[in-house]
Amino acid sequence: MTVTTNHRKSLYRISEAMVLLSMSRTMLYEQLRAGRLRSVGSGRARRIPATAIDEYVALLEREAA
Repeated sequence: MTVTTNHRKSLYRISEAMVLLSMSRTMLYEQLRAGRLRSVGSGRARRIPATAIDEYVALLEREAA
């Protein structure tokens, strides 16, 4: 028996965010530098909060409207 859950991560690695947003590493870092996508740091690691991904998608939708 397989149990599946809809558990969503709170923080994503850069590589995971690239896949979720269908974006290259260069473009993702450009969006971070421009302040259009938020990230948090933990030591040397950089993570993208799930809420930041949602906000970025909402931003893109508003710009497209």
